[in-house]
Amino acid sequence: MPHVIAGLVLMGVRLVFGAVEEDAPSCHILGNPEFPLLSKEGEVMIGGAFSIHSKITQPSLSFTEKPARLTCSRLNLREFRFAQTMIFAIQEINKSGFLLPNVSIGYRIYDNCGSTLSSMRAVMGLMNGDELTGGESCSGQSAVHAIIGESESSSTIVLSRTTGPFKIPVISHSATCECLSDRKEYPSFFRTIASDLYQSRALAQLVKHFGWMWVGAVNSDSDYGNNGMAIFLAAAQEEGVCVEYIEKFHRAEPEKLKKVVEVIRKSTARVIVGFLAHVEMNNLLQELSLNNITGRQFIGVEAWITADSLVTPTSFSVLGGSLGFAVQKANISGMDDFLIKGFWETEFKCLNMNKDRMTGTSNCEEKKDLSELKDYVDDVAEMRYSTNIYKAIYAVAHSLHSLLKCSTKQGCDKSLKVTPQQVVESLKQVNFTIKNGDQVWFDRTGAAVARYEVVNWQMGSDGSVQFKPVGYYDASLPPGQKFVLKTEAIMWPGGKTELPVSVCSESCRPGTHKVLQKGKPVCCYDCVPCAEGEISNSTDSNDCKKCPEEYWPNQNKDACILKNVEFLRFTEVMGVILAFFTLFGVFLTLLVAILFIVHKDTPLVKANNSELSFLLLFSLTLCFLCSLTFIGRPSEWSCMLRHTAFGITFVLCISCVLGKTIVVLMAFRATLPGSNVMKWFGPAQQRLSVLAFTLIQVLICILWLTINPPFPFKNMNHYKDKIILECALGSPIGFWAVLGYIGLLALLCFLLAFLARKLPDNFNEAKFITFSMLIFCAVWITFIPAYVSSPGKFTVAVEIFAILASSYGLLFCIFLPKCFIILFRPEQNTRKHIMGKTSNNDIRY
Repeated sequence: MPHVIAGLVLMGVRLVFGAVEEDAPSCHILGNPEFPLLSKEGEVMIGGAFSIHSKITQPSLSFTEKPARLTCSRLNLREFRFAQTMIFAIQEINKSGFLLPNVSIGYRIYDNCGSTLSSMRAVMGLMNGDELTGGESCSGQSAVHAIIGESESSSTIVLSRTTGPFKIPVISHSATCECLSDRKEYPSFFRTIASDLYQSRALAQLVKHFGWMWVGAVNSDSDYGNNGMAIFLAAAQEEGVCVEYIEKFHRAEPEKLKKVVEVIRKSTARVIVGFLAHVEMNNLLQELSLNNITGRQFIGVEAWITADSLVTPTSFSVLGGSLGFAVQKANISGMDDFLIKGFWETEFKCLNMNKDRMTGTSNCEEKKDLSELKDYVDDVAEMRYSTNIYKAIYAVAHSLHSLLKCSTKQGCDKSLKVTPQQVVESLKQVNFTIKNGDQVWFDRTGAAVARYEVVNWQMGSDGSVQFKPVGYYDASLPPGQKFVLKTEAIMWPGGKTELPVSVCSESCRPGTHKVLQKGKPVCCYDCVPCAEGEISNSTDSNDCKKCPEEYWPNQNKDACILKNVEFLRFTEVMGVILAFFTLFGVFLTLLVAILFIVHKDTPLVKANNSELSFLLLFSLTLCFLCSLTFIGRPSEWSCMLRHTAFGITFVLCISCVLGKTIVVLMAFRATLPGSNVMKWFGPAQQRLSVLAFTLIQVLICILWLTINPPFPFKNMNHYKDKIILECALGSPIGFWAVLGYIGLLALLCFLLAFLARKLPDNFNEAKFITFSMLIFCAVWITFIPAYVSSPGKFTVAVEIFAILASSYGLLFCIFLPKCFIILFRPEQNTRKHIMGKTSNNDIRY
């Protein structure tokens, strides 16, 4: 609609100046002229457009007569202050001698009554003047060299579009819509305030800074609100902030406002970003107060965050604790006195007193009823937008000063004709400092540098509402320094000192990761523990990462720690028990050996081939001791030693038992008439057979160690949370060859002993060998499945148990009966008793 209206007005302007294009002798205004609310003539003119009244009443349209003029009401003292600031700056320049020393500046200030309809009339008045005819001096030039205004972006857009074709500079003090930065559409527009591009992005950063990832958004349904909110939403998405709802309304839509308030009431977001113009924010505040909706954290924009007119007895319960960006406050000396004086004289239509005398015809009374001004709560001391107007006037003055080639001594060249288009080009070059130290210049978009104060609504000690600065934002500073906040100085809604929380889902602690909830924004998620072997070490992690191979998550799954290395240790209970039985076996073997040495001359020891018996006891000692190589941390040498020592010592042991078994059989054969077999298996042959059987195992072990020996291996497959440090077999064929050879000898020994178990002797050793071999074979046959299925260190424990069980079996079965007779039945330890039926033969077996 504004575009259409602007186009119609533009047509009207062309009609006004059409007379010049047709070389008419004079031009005249079509319709009635529009008169300014405040004016003063000067050699150069500056126009102003402000919403000094904020309500407009349209006349009835009967279409039978010419419509009456629009009626304006409800004085807006804030906008009136802006007009007064403009007058103050112009008067200050006229009195000074350094700017336009011999040129007076005049002004024409129009009231647009907060309506684009009135804005059109004001724009036409600024461009055409208020004379009905232009006479012969009609040049087609604007009546003013520059226009200051307007306060709202929508009205400023209409103003700029209308004046744009005539290259009339427009300088706004508070129109922040980013759309006005388009130099192609608005080539003559300037502003002494920053674009909403920076403020909107700063809003997103502010929300992200406090961890508010779930917010609501409300904006004015205007160019200002829609453009600003669009930039905020894009920035919020980049920052990862989710918006629960986006609502907008216009000041003339009370029903839509009620729907917006209902959405706010039902929402779960505790933070509301209000990109609202001053009027819309006032309407929203009233509706929220009526519905008693409090406790929300409002994030505001410069348009309303420091507006005193929003401060009412009930407003603090709604807006208390609000945070937002405000135009930087700057005090201009003399301005506050001028504004108060101007306000007093305007409101009561009287003149103020000075120290010496009363001036004017109507004096201000000392006692005046102020109840009629109960709604005036505007803060003169804030001086935020007023300072921007002050800067705008001085920017125009500096431009004219340059164009008129002014100097302090010679003054200005009044013969030069300055056109508005020249002022536009000159404004692009201005760079000066006002008396409070602020530097004024325009960037390539015609805007000022983005500098904001971060203010917080707080309750003062006297019960008054204060806009306390708690930080700043300066877009001109390097990244990382633009945003500064004093969080400890902020007071939150309800007078609380704790930071409000506004999230769709609680943060996922380390050790979990986010899983989005179906059909909801990315800020709504479930926290799912990391999978086995994975961690997350940050809050709100999107996924988990696997630990390196030798690491495993801790209990909280927020860090990777080294896996426990598992092997059979000497210090643990199982290791101690196995080591004890190992040493106990060695001890028993040594006792038997000592017993046999002590009784070596007895018939029982002699009859049982003492040489093979001592060799068997020696090999059993080695068998017991080799189990110790399986305990402790596996190393390259221990891995090779444990399997080869085990294989060789057991073959030596079984070879001795096999030799004793063969001796028993040969001894029986020797008792037969005419038999002479013992000469073929005497002591030398017995030693040679043991050596030969053992050398075969040694050869197998050498080949195993040469081709592919056992080695330490970190087994990470069996357990996921720990490393099994074990001895890998290297070549499985080598291992099973060693074990198979032992089994072959044991089986052969068992068969021979089984055949000799019923030989006619009072003391037949073959019975005990048979039983020992039966135990031996049973242990090792059971060992194979147990070895394969046992996990971790239990594999080693099973192997040690098999070694100890078979060693104890051989020791007890072969030697325990002999020891029992030697110690407890010495009467049976005689040649006669041992020989029994074969007592007539002196046989050594």
